[in-house]
Amino acid sequence: MSKILFVVTGADQWTLADGSKHPTGFWAEEAVAPYKAFKAAGHEIVVATPGGVVPTVDRGSLAPEANGGKEAADEVAAALDGFTELKNPIDLAGVDLADYAAVFYPGGHGPMEDLAVDADSGRLLVTALEIGMPLGVVCHAPAAMLAATRDDGGNAFAGYRLTGFTNAEETQAGLADKAKWLLQDRLVEAGADFQEGEPWAPKVVVDRNLVTGQNPASSAPLAAELLKKLA
Repeated sequence: MSKILFVVTGADQWTLADGSKHPTGFWAEEAVAPYKAFKAAGHEIVVATPGGVVPTVDRGSLAPEANGGKEAADEVAAALDGFTELKNPIDLAGVDLADYAAVFYPGGHGPMEDLAVDADSGRLLVTALEIGMPLGVVCHAPAAMLAATRDDGGNAFAGYRLTGFTNAEETQAGLADKAKWLLQDRLVEAGADFQEGEPWAPKVVVDRNLVTGQNPASSAPLAAELLKKLA
């Protein structure tokens, strides 16, 4: 049984442009859907966070309106309760990628707060690209790519085809005009070849060992693509 590393935000708040704090964390569906897929395929899951803090779920991601109704929301909440590895994370700083077969980053606005500037995560991402390890990153989690700086000062993801939460989606979510910066803009500035799909529709982009998903609906199809790389 191989191990898959889940790198999860440790932030429970996102600092907006006016200095106010927006409650956040990781997005439930983006953690649960891949978790279920990877476990069903026989893989072991290890969760890592900055400082080894127990991650916080974004309460908004458990609401019926975020899951297509109460029944689906209840299923996500039940699956989250069963995701016991979230309760015992390891410290991201101590991760040895040699112990893992793949790495996955779920989103939520939390990564915009901590992983976007986390040097340990940045080094992990650079190494994963260098060694060709399957790497899945969904929704707001590509914010972590902004900390992936090579020795020459360039971004390790420059030139990669990828996707993430778009400006259009952030606008429709009502937070674009409150944010300090927008993910799509920053990834383009970093040199990524950003692929934008229709808002809220599943979109997965595969480039070499990197598999990215645009939004929550992309998490399950992203997991399927990542599993192909582990077959």
